[in-house]
Amino acid sequence: MGNRLSKITTRTGDDGTTGLGDGSRVSKDDLRIHALGEVDELNSQLGVLLCETLPAAVRDCLVRVQHDLFDLGGELCIPGHTAMTQTQLLRLDEALADFNAELPPLKEFILPGGTRAAALLHVGRCVARRAERSLIALRREQAVADAAVHYLNRLSDLLFVLARVANRAQGEGDVLWQPGLNAH
Repeated sequence: MGNRLSKITTRTGDDGTTGLGDGSRVSKDDLRIHALGEVDELNSQLGVLLCETLPAAVRDCLVRVQHDLFDLGGELCIPGHTAMTQTQLLRLDEALADFNAELPPLKEFILPGGTRAAALLHVGRCVARRAERSLIALRREQAVADAAVHYLNRLSDLLFVLARVANRAQGEGDVLWQPGLNAH
């Protein structure tokens, strides 16, 4: 890491711009900054989730994901830089397969909820999808590595599966959607 922050308040952003990792400055509403903010929010959401009681394997997985998301943030803050690797994507795919193998097949749609940890995982899933949409919007105008978009897509799937795992770890089942429940 070349530049360490020794001073947090610089006032350089008072004009509505912010600095990228390559030294260039862009508007704070630039698509790159928007995507970077979505990834940061996702990482923060996972930080809140990690305050909950979770199975050790889920906790370990999410801590690794947080590091991956910081790598993704580093990639986004330096145009043209690639930090996400196929190894990270494969590790996510393996975790998804391993955790999903422990669950009964889904036959119904489920609602976000059950335990607090599961609900927070569902919020994380939604934030991951929003971050993915931001990267796709950025990719229409600037180069974005496929691995970054693929990672967020897989991560949202993993967070869905982990919500089911978290419910079961606390003795809860899935919260099943009941179509038309309030229609009468």
